[in-house]
Amino acid sequence: MGNNLHAFGGFFKKSLLTISLGATLATAQVNAETLRVAGNFAVDHSSTLAMEVFKKEVETATDGDIEVNLFPAMQLGGASENVDQVRSGVLNMTWIGASFLSRTVPELEAVSLPFLFKDRDTAFKVIDGRVGDLLNEKLADKGFVALGFMELGPRHITNSVRPIESIDDFDGLKIRLQPNETHLKTFRALGASPTSMGINEVYSALQQKVIDGQENPFSIIRKNNYQEVQQYLTDTGHFFDFIVVVANKRRFDKLSDAEQQAVRQAMAKAVEWQREKAAEEDLESRDQLVAAGMKFNSVSPELHQRMQEKTAGIIDELKERLGDELVNAVLEDAKS
Repeated sequence: MGNNLHAFGGFFKKSLLTISLGATLATAQVNAETLRVAGNFAVDHSSTLAMEVFKKEVETATDGDIEVNLFPAMQLGGASENVDQVRSGVLNMTWIGASFLSRTVPELEAVSLPFLFKDRDTAFKVIDGRVGDLLNEKLADKGFVALGFMELGPRHITNSVRPIESIDDFDGLKIRLQPNETHLKTFRALGASPTSMGINEVYSALQQKVIDGQENPFSIIRKNNYQEVQQYLTDTGHFFDFIVVVANKRRFDKLSDAEQQAVRQAMAKAVEWQREKAAEEDLESRDQLVAAGMKFNSVSPELHQRMQEKTAGIIDELKERLGDELVNAVLEDAKS
C-alpha cells in the first residue's frame, strides 16, 4: 500500500509539473507578438530571402517574444491588396514595389523620374538621406511606418514585336507598367501605349498578345518566366525602382521601445544584405534570359539621349502635382 501511495505521489507531482509547464508555455504564447508580413515577390527573390534574414534577426533579438510569419509570392493577395491590408491593420507589414504605394502616397513618384540615377550607389545615397526622411513623413501621414528601402533595380523593356533600337521603335507598343503616374506619362512621352496591370495578370496578357511587352528588372523578368512569352530584351534602364518595407503605424506604435528598436535593427541588416544580393542577382538574371533564347540589345548613346529628350517634361509635370520642395531635393541629391 505504501509503495502505491509513493507511486501515486510521484505521478501527482509529475502531473503538476506538466500542468505548470503547459501553463507557462501557454502564457508565453499569449504574450508573444506575432507579425504577419506579406509580399508579392517570388520565394527565391532576393527581397524574400532578405525577409527571412529579418525574421531570424527579430526572433533572436527578442528571444522569441516577437514571432514573424512570412507570406511571399502573393499568398495573401497581390501587391495592391497587401497595401490595403497593411493600411487597415489586417497585416502588420508588407514589402512592396514602391509604385504600388504611390497611389496612396504620390510623393514616392519623386524617386521614379526617368533616368534619374546614374547608378545604384547614387540611388541609395538619395533614398538613405533627406529624401528618405521626407518620404517617411509622407508615409506616416497615411498610416505607415517606413522600415527600409531595398533594391528592386533598374527597369528594362521586353516585347514580342521588335527590338528597341531607335525612338521610333516605341511607337504604338502596348506596354504594361506599374500603377505609377510618372511611369505611365514617361512611356506616353516615348510614343508607347502604356497600361497599368497587376503583376499576376501580366504573363497571360503577354501570352495572349493582349499587350506587346512589359518592363521590369532583369530578376523579375526571369523569375516570372517572361522569356517564355517575350522575344526581345533591351537594357533601357529607364527607371531605378525601390522595394519599400512598411508597417501599420498603429500596430507598430503598440510595440515597446525595445521591440521597435529590435525590428528596425533587424530590418537594417536585412536591407544591407538584400542590396548586395540584388546587384549579383541582376547580372545573373540577364545572362540567364539571354541563355534562354531572348534576343538582347543594348541601348545606344544616341537612343539614350533621345529618350531623355522625349521625357524631359516629366519633371515639370511632377512638380505641378507634388510641389517643388521634394522634387528639387531629389534632383539636387542625385547630382551631388
